[in-house]
Amino acid sequence: MNSPGPIVRLPKAVLHEHLDGGLRVETIIELADACGYGGLPAPDVATLTDWFDQGRSGSLERYLEAFVHTVAVMQSAEAIERVAFEAVEDLAADGVIYAEIRFAPSLLTTMGLGLTEVIEAALSGFARGEAETGTVTRYIADAMRHESDSAQIAAAAITFSGQNLVGFDLAGPEAGFPPDDHLAACRMIREANLGLTVHAGEAYGPDSIWRALHRCGAHRIGHGISIVEDCRLEDGEIGSVGPLAGYVRDYQVPLEVCPTSNLHTGGWTVESHPVGALHRAGFNVSISPDNRLMSRITMSQEFMMLADHHGFGMDDFHAVTRRAIDAAFCDWDTKQRLLAKVEAGYA
Repeated sequence: MNSPGPIVRLPKAVLHEHLDGGLRVETIIELADACGYGGLPAPDVATLTDWFDQGRSGSLERYLEAFVHTVAVMQSAEAIERVAFEAVEDLAADGVIYAEIRFAPSLLTTMGLGLTEVIEAALSGFARGEAETGTVTRYIADAMRHESDSAQIAAAAITFSGQNLVGFDLAGPEAGFPPDDHLAACRMIREANLGLTVHAGEAYGPDSIWRALHRCGAHRIGHGISIVEDCRLEDGEIGSVGPLAGYVRDYQVPLEVCPTSNLHTGGWTVESHPVGALHRAGFNVSISPDNRLMSRITMSQEFMMLADHHGFGMDDFHAVTRRAIDAAFCDWDTKQRLLAKVEAGYA
């Protein structure tokens, strides 16, 4: 399937998209000029676009280094609102009808903004983008697992419950920073009836997924592809599952899989990535781009890669899109409207 046209027109749903990983390069340059940030590694759009492409990073830790520059130019309410609005515009142009966009508000407070001001600015940009494009957009607040302020971020997030902030996430490097270091924040989020998703099994083994589910009480798993390590493969397909993989499959734990990003951070090749095997074995797989800037990817390109290398067809795209809507942290009535759009788009 090498024609992007029909793919772009398909309705899509994104559960795993980082705001600070999806900026337009032109916007980065303009914001850097406006705030006096002189640290960009290149001055022009073409060279900077190539620099931000982390396809050869080889590890999650190196991949994350590129965020230094996007975060640096997002330290004002105006910049945050602009980036949020443009993210919705760009996703909508790619056929996305629903998006949950996440970022860590604590990273945008170094120039004096408070957590509340950061969240307000992002929600304003998302709301403006939704009003202009029709793409329903919700916010997930990130805490960084290598920091100690997750409870403060959870408390700030809870004050926006009911205002299109729908969830909380633990992000950042996995190795050495288990998610259950943040049990207090996770409990606060669950008790406030917000959604809880945790980055786990992206660049670390199944133990990270076990901790996210059974210690933290996560509703969804960000990435989660290392669950394949608890499976027995036969000719590239899943023949049997271990105890944890069986739990994840049988209880239909949503896995927010970001294939291209995984190729850049986890040592997978496009052929060896387990997304197709997990999908065909009945795991609750949905597809997201993760960081459109750093992985130089769109949702349509993710779908094309799955078609070209993992045998996905229209029925498979339909299935992963329905799964994403079903697993979304938005309200029931919104889900029903979105599902109707999905059915109409695949009719």
